[in-house]
Order: sequence, then C-alpha cells, then structure tokens
Amino acid sequence: MDPHLLKQLNAERQARRAVVLVTDLGDGRDRLVREGDAVSGDLGLAVEKAFRSGKSGTIEAEGRNFFLNAHLPPPKLVLVGAVHISQALAPMATLAGFDTEIIDPRTAFATAERFPDVVLHAEWPEEVLKERPFDAYTAVAALTHDPKIDDFALVSALKAQAFYIGALGSKKTHARRVGRLKEAGFAEEVIGRIHAPIGLSIGAASPAEIAVAVLAEIIAAFRSRGVGAAEMEKAA
Repeated sequence: MDPHLLKQLNAERQARRAVVLVTDLGDGRDRLVREGDAVSGDLGLAVEKAFRSGKSGTIEAEGRNFFLNAHLPPPKLVLVGAVHISQALAPMATLAGFDTEIIDPRTAFATAERFPDVVLHAEWPEEVLKERPFDAYTAVAALTHDPKIDDFALVSALKAQAFYIGALGSKKTHARRVGRLKEAGFAEEVIGRIHAPIGLSIGAASPAEIAVAVLAEIIAAFRSRGVGAAEMEKAA
C-alpha cells in the first residue's frame, strides 16, 4: 500500500471515523473512501453495504473485481445511569460487540460490585465527556429520569450526531424534556432523533425485558445508518 494512503487510513481509524479501502484487483490501485463520500454505480452500493455491515470482501462492479476492506470504529454504548436496566443491558451489549460504559455521579449506584467488568464513571457527564466525547459511532441511553444528569448527555449526543439516542421516561416526562431542548436552541426535527419512550415496543415490563428492547433498537439503528427499511432490504 502507498505509505501516504496508509497514513491517511491510520489517521481516520485513530479519529474513530469509518473508511473503506477499495482495491482494484485488476491493477492493484487503492482508493480510500470515507463514510459519506459519493461513489457511483454498483461499486457505490457495495461500499454503502460495507459501511453498514462492517464486512470486508470481494465484489464485482462495472466489469471489474474489487476488494473492499471495511474499517469501522468499534460501536460504543454509553449508559447514563447506573440503574437496574443498565445492570441487564451492559453485559448483553458487550456480548453483542459494543464497547460499553456507564456514567452516573451517584456513587451509591455506580459501584464496581453492581457493574463488574464494565467501564464505570462515577462522575457527572460534563466531566467525563471532556475527555471521552461522543461521536457518530456512539449510542447513548439516558436512563436516570433526572434532567440534571440526563440532559447534558442528550445535548452532547445530539451535537455529536450519535447514531442512536434514547431516553427513559413517560410521554409527559419526554414532553418536558422536549421543551427544555427547544429552549436550548434545538429544532424539533433534531430533537425527534431521540427515541422516547426508549426501546422497541414489545410490551417489555421488567428491567431485563426493557434492556432487550433497548438493545434491539440500538442494533437496528446501527445497521440501518443513513438508509430506510426498503433500502436495507435491497442491500441485504
């Protein structure tokens, strides 16, 4: 590989930005495609699919053979709230391949005994996000019911264009949340990115069932980034 291209690839990976290295198997030429770059034709469709799936492989397009080497940042799930739902959701998300972290300044809840083998921040989101900001490959689930904790994380997630943003709470709770976000300057369509009530509508009742519903919704959001359901079926 061209050393300059390799340097670009490493820089994108370090910055947690997705890229696909496209190699023409006929002449050996490489091309680095960043997520959002325009690529036309069948090759473009194959690149889009590689960005969604994270899978590398050989494809044929425009009468030529290409190898697509997908480099996606590991998806991260940040749970704002060391609550019962988080106790069930954190290990499930880890099994599903998400780097999982929990933020909660309430030290009585954010303990290693309650959350073994999970990156735990017993601090306010404002402090944690100075060093570990959200990005487009982060899912954020606000679970505390406390706007003093949840709202900063939600604002940060919206600004970072996190691929999934969810918030626990009733319709009344969310209506008040929407009001606060509007006062903070967010447009209604931007606020509409927040999944609230959080999780797929499967009739979940217990913390473990709610955790299943939330994780399913997060996975659906991750695998359908930038496309609709009909487009997903065509690309499958």
